[in-house]
Amino acid sequence: MQEFFLIAVSLLFLLAIADLIVGVSNDAVNFLNSAIGSRAAPRKIVLLVASLGILLGATFSSGMMEVARTGIFNPEAYYFSDVMIIFLAVMLTDVILLDFYNTLGLPTSTTVSLVFELLGTAVTVAALKIMAAGADWDALSGYINSAKALTIVTGILLSVGVSLVFGVSIMYLSRLLFTFQYERRFRWFGGVWAGLALSAVTYFLLIKGIKGASFVPAAFSAWVKSNGGLLFLGSFLFWSLLMQVLLAFRVNVLKIVVLFGTFSLAMAFAGNDLVNFIGVPLAGYEAFRLWAETGADPERFGMGVLREVENSNTSFLLIAGLVMTLTLWFSRKARTVTETEVNLGRQHEGIERFSPNWLAQGLVRATIKLSRATRFILPEKWREKIESRFEAPSFKATADSAQQQQRPAPAFDLIRATVNLTVASALIALGTSFKLPLSTTYVTFMVAMGSSLADRAWGRDSAVYRVAGVVNVIGGWFATAFIAFTVSGAFAFLIYQFRLPALLGLIVLAAVLLTRTFILHRRREEAKRKRETAMAEGNKMTTEQVAESTARQVAESLHAVAKAFSDALEGLRREDLFLLQQAKADIKAIRQQNEEFRYLFYNDIRRIEEMHGHSSRAYLLVYDLRQDILQSIQFIVKACNEHVKNSHRPLEKAQSEELERVVVDLALYFDRITEMINSQDFTLYQEAKRQKKALLLSLEGLMAHQVDGIKRKAYNASNSLLFFSLLLETKDMVAVAARFAKLFYRLYQNPHRPGLTLVSESEEQEAT
Repeated sequence: MQEFFLIAVSLLFLLAIADLIVGVSNDAVNFLNSAIGSRAAPRKIVLLVASLGILLGATFSSGMMEVARTGIFNPEAYYFSDVMIIFLAVMLTDVILLDFYNTLGLPTSTTVSLVFELLGTAVTVAALKIMAAGADWDALSGYINSAKALTIVTGILLSVGVSLVFGVSIMYLSRLLFTFQYERRFRWFGGVWAGLALSAVTYFLLIKGIKGASFVPAAFSAWVKSNGGLLFLGSFLFWSLLMQVLLAFRVNVLKIVVLFGTFSLAMAFAGNDLVNFIGVPLAGYEAFRLWAETGADPERFGMGVLREVENSNTSFLLIAGLVMTLTLWFSRKARTVTETEVNLGRQHEGIERFSPNWLAQGLVRATIKLSRATRFILPEKWREKIESRFEAPSFKATADSAQQQQRPAPAFDLIRATVNLTVASALIALGTSFKLPLSTTYVTFMVAMGSSLADRAWGRDSAVYRVAGVVNVIGGWFATAFIAFTVSGAFAFLIYQFRLPALLGLIVLAAVLLTRTFILHRRREEAKRKRETAMAEGNKMTTEQVAESTARQVAESLHAVAKAFSDALEGLRREDLFLLQQAKADIKAIRQQNEEFRYLFYNDIRRIEEMHGHSSRAYLLVYDLRQDILQSIQFIVKACNEHVKNSHRPLEKAQSEELERVVVDLALYFDRITEMINSQDFTLYQEAKRQKKALLLSLEGLMAHQVDGIKRKAYNASNSLLFFSLLLETKDMVAVAARFAKLFYRLYQNPHRPGLTLVSESEEQEAT
């Protein structure tokens, strides 16, 4: 029995390291978002400042470890064997859950995940004990600290709404005051603004950052709480004077504010959220140590002694801080999560990650109608004056300049970065002073989204995508609580019933899932790196190189369309929903390719137009043909999916065999075209034309055969209509592929003509 618990406590420490890595990868966005998004300093400097905050904050977290021991469940109601099962299930769930969110690039609350994992495991073990004892279910209240759990849920809802409102309000007033051309105005009263921001961050640091430090005298903490107003006023006067002096020497004090805020948030994160990652393993270690000293029966040794455990060893905390710091520097998933929040709030246009959903579309439409209705409230001159404060010519110029220099533009300016840090720090400090469990992740994210909304970063062309992203993130927050509760409860049940075999099985499951998400994320990062490299190279391409790049993209699209076509029709023939889901995934990938092409389309057209005006028309034709073939394959996939989902009669044998031949013939034709376009070898172009003609004749023959079958009443109406639709859309795809072949055939047959001068105007009209 002792060997099992020795394995268990060793495993807890291994899981603690893994949890630190996945936890920091998710929570790093809280303190990196503003500095990285505004490019207040080089990334290495930002990471260095955040690392110092983490290392210092880790030593302050000792007093917070009691949350894992006594915050959610009443330890005296459990035996040693019970709490070890609870702790193991919590850590296994936490590592898997946070790694899953990191792979998706979605920020979530590590506090909420820990709380609901503890709640789920404690409830499960308590229920098993009650059933074994034959006791009444009213006894469950003696196991769980339900008041604490209710307070956490209340804090979640409060965090989301309050943070959004304050983020919108403060950013709107700040932009009215400074505009995007803030440099000149800032020289006169920027010291007051910076002093106010630094005072809020300082107060946050004292209230939130060091409250868990065991070596901070209780008298000092009490003085800070009772003299908050005086402390804020003193720091405001000090910082305002210092910042105004620095402004006189033309120092960019906004960068100081952003870096100091980054340090403070990183320190508070380590000081308060470290318990989310190592609190449970340390509690498990203390429980094991106390039990081992007595040699008592693990099934009878009560855990009320956990309430008497002293603060954690500082060396453990420093080691944890070091692991967190290394993760911050080297974790690719930390960058993925940070990029999600930065991209949702960026001021300039770009490729949107999230697809619109019905809720986002409804919210955007309602907001537009509300905006139109409020126009009658303010006089026209006032509206024009307000609108002029939100014009951002200098920011756009900065973005264009950065693009020309082959370096990314800042997602937003330093004014917004300062607002994000100041408002988030103030709200978290205020909530802490009132003992409200506001989530750091929820507050910082919603403040950032509110400031983006107020700053007009969500324009008509991007709003629906950004709102969809916010909806997805918020939905993920509530899913966190549900998943953490249910999965941890299931793990606790398995370990409670089957002990070591279940534990080993869950370890293997966790290892498989972590490996899988690691590979998946690495593939995504590699694909993203290739796209970014292609985009960067695209800005330096000649028009001839643009043509070659476009040819490669077209070939990739045709290959993806052929795969989606095959998956959809095979799924229809076999009535296989898995294949149809794969076809939908293929469509999503094609749409992503088209979105990237669309994003580059305007800049490429403009550059080509400046060099060779007549070339841009052919480039436009490429874009048009890509849209046509996407619409056709989307229709085919949707029609097949609806037919199977609605459980319509399957295709007749003859229809199924005919579609099977169509899949093979189309794949061969598309392979021929993609090979010619990729290799730039069109010696078989005439053969491809004959292949196209034969394929179209075959499709015509199938339609004639279908008509004959209808006359003979061999096919029902539903199947016949579907069959006709599939064949017609297939004909359209064949025609589009032929136009692509003709387009690039003429390009490579006329190498001396510049750029994308592929066809004459009459030939373009003929092709379309």
